[in-house]
Amino acid sequence: MCCALAALLGALVHVSVTNQTVGQARERALSRLKEVTERYEAGDRLGPGAGVDPAGLPDRLHDLAANGRRGTMVAAPESRPTMWAAGPADGERVIAVQVDYAQGARTIDGLDRAILGSSVLAIGATLLVGAFAVTRVTRRLHQTAQVARRISAGDLDARVRDPHSRPSDTGAPRHQDEVAAVAGALDTMASTLQGKLLSEQRFTADVAHELRTPLTGLHAAAELLPPGRPTELVRDRVAALRTLTEDLLEISRLDAKSERVDLDAHQLAPLAERVVRSSGEGTELVVVRDVCVETDRRRLERVLGNLVANAHKHGRPPVLVTVDGPLVTVRDHGDGFPDYLVEHGPQRFRTEGTSSKGHGLGLTIALGQAAVLGARLTFSDAVDGGAVATLRLPFEESADDDGRPGRDERGGPPGAT
Repeated sequence: MCCALAALLGALVHVSVTNQTVGQARERALSRLKEVTERYEAGDRLGPGAGVDPAGLPDRLHDLAANGRRGTMVAAPESRPTMWAAGPADGERVIAVQVDYAQGARTIDGLDRAILGSSVLAIGATLLVGAFAVTRVTRRLHQTAQVARRISAGDLDARVRDPHSRPSDTGAPRHQDEVAAVAGALDTMASTLQGKLLSEQRFTADVAHELRTPLTGLHAAAELLPPGRPTELVRDRVAALRTLTEDLLEISRLDAKSERVDLDAHQLAPLAERVVRSSGEGTELVVVRDVCVETDRRRLERVLGNLVANAHKHGRPPVLVTVDGPLVTVRDHGDGFPDYLVEHGPQRFRTEGTSSKGHGLGLTIALGQAAVLGARLTFSDAVDGGAVATLRLPFEESADDDGRPGRDERGGPPGAT
């Protein structure tokens, strides 16, 4: 806008000064033409710069004067600007005078150079000041956006802490611009969200801890009941309640980020085979390529066990566990994952779109444990039907890994178990 305004003002000044200069030269030329015409009619000498049908008179102006009208025109014979004025003499002859217009042309040229130079300086200064001001604003906006992305990724301690959004040293509120208002609102939102999540985590942990003691006693009492169908039902519900309590405790530890990994080198195929074997019938293991990964065996088995259990609970057999290097996929042949789970990931205690069995904690725990291992767990649906959970473990290819299919812990070739 500043550049456009400078150009517009320069054009207006140029037009105004040019019209004024040309107008003054035209008035002098017409005044001289009137004087020369009176001398011509009186038979006196016309004087210098005047004549009848003079050489150099522009044809358009000659034709205008020959038709009985007077007019003026700027020409540049031999590169010297001249203001011509012409009028009718007698018959088809015209009388014309010429006035030196070089000074006026130099004035306009000097003005144009001054306008151009001042416009360049003004535009340059405007761009420098604008770039400095905009850079400060955009830097603060980029910082705010970066903090927002960190909060979305789970770092609830991230804050913008824009100095313009905080009170001054004297305690008086500072003038806030729009960026400071957005940064302050983001910090307030993050603090409120963090407080609510911490309250939820404390509540979950407290409830799980409080339930653990009476459940232990309830489990011991259920073991003393006489055999029978009612006893089996009681023991089954007590076991389910104990599993739920342990899951809640595990989630609270994951939320508190208090979990520590015990890393060691493990062959991935034998580890997956143990999970498949413990899951019972209906689960098949396919090893495309076995690798040795640096991971926590207990946590990895927990992740794979939860994925296989979820596939059996909410999908249909067969359940395929495929090991392809550091990539492990668990697929069932059911109706697939719910849309919300594919888009936003698992949510605790949310099970719509699946059967009513379960509490929606298995996949939440699997996702949390995968994050502790530094692995990436994603959920999708197969093209030909069924849910697919993909676990990608951290792994660096080495020169010893020739890419050939691995062998299981019994020394046999890879295949289905």
